[in-house]
Amino acid sequence: MTDANPNQGPTSGVTPHLTIPARGASAAVDFYIIAFGAEVLDRRLADDGERLIHAHLKINGASVMLNDEFPEYTGQANIRPVGVTLHLQVTNPDAWWTRAMVVGGAEPVMDMADQFWGDRYGQLRDPFGHTWSIGGPKKDA
Repeated sequence: MTDANPNQGPTSGVTPHLTIPARGASAAVDFYIIAFGAEVLDRRLADDGERLIHAHLKINGASVMLNDEFPEYTGQANIRPVGVTLHLQVTNPDAWWTRAMVVGGAEPVMDMADQFWGDRYGQLRDPFGHTWSIGGPKKDA
């Protein structure tokens, strides 16, 4: 299958598509660049010239798409995401954790620690309400 714009988004698999409350999608893109090393593949404004209608990011090798909320279509404004955690499996979880916490402004949900299943693992909430888990190998003893 040929896609006229391959950066618009993936054509198979499951891709998280985040709705960002309070016209924060552009700030979210900036946060994900700093905190998670995101690469912006596509970024488009809505017809109002203010809200982000579509962004396609590559984070840790996987696609994430996002947009501002559009209450005129959904009937909901200033929504807060709940019930979903986005996971990043990385080789150095402490570095990713520190970058998101210190540089990016995330808040801890579950502190980074060695876990019984063998990973270093923690959860944080980004400034836009989305929960992320970060896991990877334990540090050498």
